[in-house]
Amino acid sequence: MLPLLIIFAYLIASISMAIIICKILNLPDPRTQGSNNPGATNVLRIGGKKAAAATLIGDGLKGFIPVALGHYLGFGAQELVLIALSAFLGHVYPIFFGFKGGKGVATFIGSLLALNYFAGLAFIATWLFVAKVLKISSLSALIATFLTPLFFYLLTKELEATYILALICIWIFYTHRSNIKRILSGEEGSIKS
Repeated sequence: MLPLLIIFAYLIASISMAIIICKILNLPDPRTQGSNNPGATNVLRIGGKKAAAATLIGDGLKGFIPVALGHYLGFGAQELVLIALSAFLGHVYPIFFGFKGGKGVATFIGSLLALNYFAGLAFIATWLFVAKVLKISSLSALIATFLTPLFFYLLTKELEATYILALICIWIFYTHRSNIKRILSGEEGSIKS
């Protein structure tokens, strides 16, 4: 059953909510506008808050649903984190969109909320606090991502699962490599008040 759920997680996460929502709302393809990234932040740039919120929720559900289903089926922490990894990879490398997807943060948050609700809330609280202080969305996501394995381990004491979770977090830093370059050069855009 676990292999089927891992495949399901990858396939459901391969559905790009940004592209679908932009098509429904007659907005430009997010892969051709703004940062060219099919994610909620870019949809915010090209379509506004409602389109971005719908994208964020949809991308989060892509991570939440398969991990919550794994919980329901009684899988342990390691198996659940493997399901989360598969959902993350489906979003970043979607089979339905030429393996060119988003950066994976919203799908990761959804997975994390299903893995351990308090770890997910700790991520969100960290993101909100850093965003309020520093006003840079990508930096907020990176700081919250960096701290997530610590949050998860302290809350669960599941060391092997934490290792897999840390792999997802390292991958998120990889997907944000262009943002990191802009942060270091002082060129990364700020959150508009």
